[in-house]
Amino acid sequence: MLLSVDWDYFSGCLEHVFDAPIWGTRDTHFDRLEAWQARAAKRNGKLSQDFPLLENWQCLKQLVGTPSYATVSHEAAYGLLGRLHCSSVLNLDSHHDLYSQSGDPARVRAGNWAGLALEHGLITHYTCVYPPWHASVRVTEGFDLKRTRAELGGRFETVQLERCAVDSLELHGITAVLLVQSPAWTSPEHDWALLEVVQALQAQMLEPLLNRA
Repeated sequence: MLLSVDWDYFSGCLEHVFDAPIWGTRDTHFDRLEAWQARAAKRNGKLSQDFPLLENWQCLKQLVGTPSYATVSHEAAYGLLGRLHCSSVLNLDSHHDLYSQSGDPARVRAGNWAGLALEHGLITHYTCVYPPWHASVRVTEGFDLKRTRAELGGRFETVQLERCAVDSLELHGITAVLLVQSPAWTSPEHDWALLEVVQALQAQMLEPLLNRA
């Protein structure tokens, strides 16, 4: 099983933060860096009050010794699955990544890699675990799981959607780990924690992480 970790599982936002990327954002250089600079400028250089680092991200360090990879964008997961031959994925994420309503649906992107992996037979089972902070932010996918399942419309029969803390998960049977920065959706103030996990797991870089120091 591949454990895929999008850092926006841990890099959250509070309710009614209307310039948060959770309201909908693209994945351009502007969104990854300059949009965060603008958010910080509105807050006198401090993002943490509205964009806290949540949950016990240090639990991931228990996976030391597991083959691990790191990258900027989640679209890299599709190619990695082709190399690893994992039949299932456990994805910690703020988005299910099963399909995107914009762009070419056949092109692998951060928003549809999991759905395409299922459709093309790279995996047979997929579980998306939303973070607990979604329970208090109503615009998130993970706030109302019944609603999100209805939006999928039965399109993916072997998909499970859950919402729970990482330290409540049984991380047995993990054969590989993928750590994803997703800088358009994660606060630059939280890059240090991701880098700490990357270093602890000695993750191989599929693409250099964006330096937003």
